[in-house]
Amino acid sequence: MPPLQAVLWDMDGTLVDSEKVWAEVQLRLLAELGATWTVEDCVGLIGSDLRDAVQVWMSRIPAGVITADELADRMFSEVIESLRREVTFQPGAVELLQALRKEEIPCALVSASYRTMIDAVIGHLPPEPFDVIVAGDEVTLGKPHPEPYLTAAAKLGVDPAHCVVIEDSVTGTQAGTAAGAYVVAVPQWVSIPEAPRRLVVGSLEPLTPESLRALLH
Repeated sequence: MPPLQAVLWDMDGTLVDSEKVWAEVQLRLLAELGATWTVEDCVGLIGSDLRDAVQVWMSRIPAGVITADELADRMFSEVIESLRREVTFQPGAVELLQALRKEEIPCALVSASYRTMIDAVIGHLPPEPFDVIVAGDEVTLGKPHPEPYLTAAAKLGVDPAHCVVIEDSVTGTQAGTAAGAYVVAVPQWVSIPEAPRRLVVGSLEPLTPESLRALLH
């Protein structure tokens, strides 16, 4: 049976409950800038590449109010400030990560968020929790394209087919599947359908290194 060569983690909504932070900042800031923006709009962007999200936000803001670069800077800085103050990890996430590290199973963090945001989150974890980090501003094509997960696998020197991807979004699961990995989907805000080489669970709490290995058998 092929071994479990690595586990590739999404961050927002999967490792940490940060989608709520993102939604709060979007709703407040975009309203200040004259846009009509709803919780449903926030849900629609979950898992999106940040460059794509900026274009959607700009399309809702009256012309001339702010530039795309200025909007990105303000949005990102407010989210980062919140994440630096406090992070809520998803149930079972830290425990599973620690169990994987104890068994020396390589782990990568593969996020659509930019490196500065990732640093704000992993600052709440013990030192060097991941062997590899692939940030949204470090790839050419973001999720749902497989490039982020293929990049992480290449950096780890592993075969994506022998990896498990952990995701909470539709775009993220599509990226993991396109990369050839087995995907564990833990939907939070949006539903994710069953599919081949995909396990949909309600929480990370029941998962162990052994149960992830069994998925590849």
